Amino acid sequence: MTTLDTHSCLALLRTAEVGRLAVSITNRPDIFPINYIVDRGTVVFRTAEGTKLAAAVLGQGVAFEVDGYDPDAGDAWSVVIKGDAVEIEQMEQYFDAMDLPLFPWHAGPKHRFVRIEPVEVTGRQFHVVDHDAWGGDRPAPRRAPLE
Repeated sequence: MTTLDTHSCLALLRTAEVGRLAVSITNRPDIFPINYIVDRGTVVFRTAEGTKLAAAVLGQGVAFEVDGYDPDAGDAWSVVIKGDAVEIEQMEQYFDAMDLPLFPWHAGPKHRFVRIEPVEVTGRQFHVVDHDAWGGDRPAPRRAPLE
C-alpha cells in the first residue's frame, strides 16, 4: 500500500466526479453522495437549501471521501479530506463558482455553492490482489431469495 501526498490526492480527485460528504446531524452521522469539482486545492459542490447544506456549514467540520479503481493497472485508491465547509456567499467568489464546470445531476435549482477547505488530506493506493492469490475457492455470489 502506498500513502499518497496531498498533490497526488488532489490529482486523483480530479479524475472522479462523485464523492461522499459525511456530516453530523443532531449528533448522528449522515452521508450524501455529491458531484464536485476541485478548485484551487479545495472541493466545491452545488446544493439547494436543506439538510445537506445546513449540516455541512454548521461549523462542526466535514469529511469528504472519493475512491476509484483502475482496471488496467489493477490499482484501487481512496482519498479522504477532513475540513471545514463554508457556503460561498461573497459576490466575487460566487460568480467565480458559477463559472466552474459544475452542473447539478438532480433536477431542481441548486444555486448554493459550498467550499470544503481542507485541514487534512489523506490518501492510499494499492494493487488489488487476484482472488486466486488468497488460495481458496471463489465463493458463489450471494443472491436474495425469490419473493
